[in-house]
Amino acid sequence: MKKSFVISALVLGVMLSFTGCGNKAAKDKAAADKVAALIDSIYVQERTADTDKLCAQAKKAWDKLSDAQKELVEGENADPDYFGCDTGDASLDNPLNQDGIGETEILVVSFGTSFNASRAQDVGGVEKAIQAANPDASVRRAFTAQIIINHVQARDGEKIDNIQQALERAVKNGVKTLIVQPTHLMHGAEYDELSDAVNGYADKFENVVIAEPLLGKVGKTSSVTNEDKRAVAIAITERAVALAGYSSLAQADSDGTAFVFMGHGTSHAAKITYSQMAAQMANLDYGNVFIGTVEGEPEETACENVMEAVKAAGYKNVVLRPLMVVAGDHANNDMAGDDDDSWKSMFVASGAFEKIDCQIEGLGGIPAVQSIYAAHTEEAKKKLN
Repeated sequence: MKKSFVISALVLGVMLSFTGCGNKAAKDKAAADKVAALIDSIYVQERTADTDKLCAQAKKAWDKLSDAQKELVEGENADPDYFGCDTGDASLDNPLNQDGIGETEILVVSFGTSFNASRAQDVGGVEKAIQAANPDASVRRAFTAQIIINHVQARDGEKIDNIQQALERAVKNGVKTLIVQPTHLMHGAEYDELSDAVNGYADKFENVVIAEPLLGKVGKTSSVTNEDKRAVAIAITERAVALAGYSSLAQADSDGTAFVFMGHGTSHAAKITYSQMAAQMANLDYGNVFIGTVEGEPEETACENVMEAVKAAGYKNVVLRPLMVVAGDHANNDMAGDDDDSWKSMFVASGAFEKIDCQIEGLGGIPAVQSIYAAHTEEAKKKLN
């Protein structure tokens, strides 16, 4: 009887132990799911009256999680990297959302990035260059991606104006002359949306003008180029060649090295711009430079087609580099990530190349590119006169 009692007690103890483990697992999952739901609620492209509150709640809930619970965060768009990924020191970035603007404002509008280091170096680099060239004007910032604005606010407590907030700030500050400088590459969908937003406020200012994007006018055929595309092609190639350790593009060519610049891609009619950049590289006799896009639009810029072109040209070494203003998620993950579907992984998996290197640096950090943006701002100012 005594032995039977001991065995029963042991069984009961084991059962209670399993029950306790089950309860803990359920509580951990519930806590993680709460954070995931909050992240999904701010992973949206529209700012609402609840956005600030939800951003604060999401971060507070995340901070309460244990390390093990954080790994369980999973939602439609939520994952542990939303708060947990280290992308640099946010305090080094200036959101340029101050009042006291004055009568003349240059509003630098970017898509945006949640990668802190790239935001400070690439977006901030362009903004600083424009401010240095225009000491009598106030440079301010706006991002068009509310998803990114919310991410940065929730994670780092940094508030960046969306385009409507920035325009409202300009109106309240009594700005008379508004010059809008997009950091977008081309006259694509983002540029169109920006233009519509600015035109909606045109009657609030005495003078309003929108400057050209980085690559200038689009042109009607794939062979059309312009001085902007030429200047950008030279600037980004020289930078890539130098970082790769070559004294010239010709030296890289003789070493069997090709450079692949990866843009975003778009279904917008402006996608022909990527084909024009490829034409520009050819016009400069940059035979070992290729243009690709994440989205594979236009078709010849898809990864598999670019790989075939590089392979057919006989190059064994490849340097991948973003054709984007910032080195954000696309550069770090779609281009240089370790997942099977990243460009780096696909180039390696093809077995056609001996060496694949990645340069994770945005266009905005290149001084020559910053100068092009500043020149576009200057041209816009001339239109006001």
